[in-house]
Amino acid sequence: MTTTPDSDAPQEPSRHTLGLSEELLAETYDVLRRIASRQLGRQRPSATLNATMIVHEAWLKLSNDSGRRFADQNHYLATASRAMRQVLVDHARRKLAEKRGSGAEHVNIDDHQIPGSTAETQILDIDAALAALAKKAPDLERIVECRFFAGLTVEETAHALGRSGRTVERDWARARTYLAEFLDSQS
Repeated sequence: MTTTPDSDAPQEPSRHTLGLSEELLAETYDVLRRIASRQLGRQRPSATLNATMIVHEAWLKLSNDSGRRFADQNHYLATASRAMRQVLVDHARRKLAEKRGSGAEHVNIDDHQIPGSTAETQILDIDAALAALAKKAPDLERIVECRFFAGLTVEETAHALGRSGRTVERDWARARTYLAEFLDSQS
């Protein structure tokens, strides 16, 4: 199981920060569902995974720390996208664990074709690539989470992370290049 998402926001309450509340969830629920739906659109349909479940699980992850503060709504969405990423990775791990034995009948592999990569393995591959990227350049990982997982624009990502738009564009290109190279080396 993955850990609670990290936050770059100050932990001390201030008059300029947002606290985790039901009002914040109500205000951003539709945006969070769109982010989750976009993530599900990249995968094969699943009976056990839907946008509502992803949003609710992400909210539960975030609510483990009731004192969590966010600089603004974009920072909240960036943090929520990290939580959604963790929900998707956890789900993929559970699905793959079921495929590895979970009472299945064993068959001779020579009698069957091996299927290509599944949505679950793709999510885990991307998560592994992001983990490797985080070791080399944590700032690039945050940009990938904002752009890829949350679907934030360059401007929204720049605002959420406190960087210039040009820096985000340049780092987004670097991150995509690194991830592509990492994923190619794994196949």
